[in-house]
Amino acid sequence: MSFYDEIEIEDMTYHESTTLYTYPCPCGDQFEISLSDLRDGEEVAVCPSCSLMIKVIFEADNLPKGDGDGATTAAPVEVVA
Repeated sequence: MSFYDEIEIEDMTYHESTTLYTYPCPCGDQFEISLSDLRDGEEVAVCPSCSLMIKVIFEADNLPKGDGDGATTAAPVEVVA
């Protein structure tokens, strides 16, 4: 599988109302991947307007907690100096 890019999940935008992570696509639309897909181990975000795909780099333990209805809270991120 060929990816346009590999993107850290921290560089994506999380939308609590839709539980989607998005990232700008060069075509002008947005790459999208759902929180539930990420929890299921999926790591490919697709653009609905073109054929490009990105690989999302993330750790499942750092995904937002919640029951999937948009009521989520971000997990703390450890910062190492």
